[in-house]
Amino acid sequence: MAIKYIKEPELINPVMIASWPGIGNVGMIAVDMLRRVMRAEMMAFIEPQEFFYPKRVIIRSGELVELEFPSSEFYFVRNERHDLIFFVGEEQPAEGGGVYATGSKAYSMANLVLDAAQKCGCRRVYTSGAAVAPMHHTARSRVWAVPNSAGLLSEFKSYDNTVLMSDVEGRGGEGNITGLNGLLLGIARRRGLEAVCVMGEIPVYLQGFPFPYPKGSKSVLEVLAAALGMWIDMERMDRMAQDSENELTGLYNKLPPEIKERLDRLKHTTVAAPESMEAITDDDKRKILEDVDKFFRRESGGEQH
Repeated sequence: MAIKYIKEPELINPVMIASWPGIGNVGMIAVDMLRRVMRAEMMAFIEPQEFFYPKRVIIRSGELVELEFPSSEFYFVRNERHDLIFFVGEEQPAEGGGVYATGSKAYSMANLVLDAAQKCGCRRVYTSGAAVAPMHHTARSRVWAVPNSAGLLSEFKSYDNTVLMSDVEGRGGEGNITGLNGLLLGIARRRGLEAVCVMGEIPVYLQGFPFPYPKGSKSVLEVLAAALGMWIDMERMDRMAQDSENELTGLYNKLPPEIKERLDRLKHTTVAAPESMEAITDDDKRKILEDVDKFFRRESGGEQH
């Protein structure tokens, strides 16, 4: 179990940005887009054998020549204000058949990621994911922020379109982050590193479906740009977000009127104002999920009787 370095660059005041697949691939799309726009170079990778089962075997001319594992790679780029390190993982190490990181493998993976961050001199780490919210897909996704120290609270409250997760839906200052995003924040705190998870909203009725949600990714990218003090060309992300909204609206318009009426009520909610949640109750949320799930199963021919 080790990190294999291809290059060991000398970096100035670097910041790490880490991502893994998740709901709507919100964080993954944002971070990978930034990595590509910045033309980051490959720096290192984590040896996968102790973390993952092979995802496929490679056969050439009838001979099995290789096992292919999910990748866990580090990239770097030099930038004016902050040099950047990207960690992009294709999968989270999970035990017991789960989707999100759990158990000793997850803890080891998080520590290896932070080992690389500290080796390069990072003092701050960002992670990113999705925030399932009672919102409509035509609305702008907000970003929920979870810093791992009190000193970061005022900074992230100051960014446009950003709300602290603890202030959402009257949570009473509490919240929960699953998988490596939360684990990395906790371990970073123990090591004395600043860390923040930024999560783009995705509509509650899309959380169980394999649809990417670039509107949430765009909001995450905007907050990362503000935090890093950089300008990012959003043209490609804008196109992705608009194409996604058009596709979802096409599916939405096929919904039966009674389901669509429930979903339309989500247009009147806001994440930072608990009183606005009167527009949709917990029973409404449950019914929405059940109805939408049944509809898409029926549309795809996958409904079972």
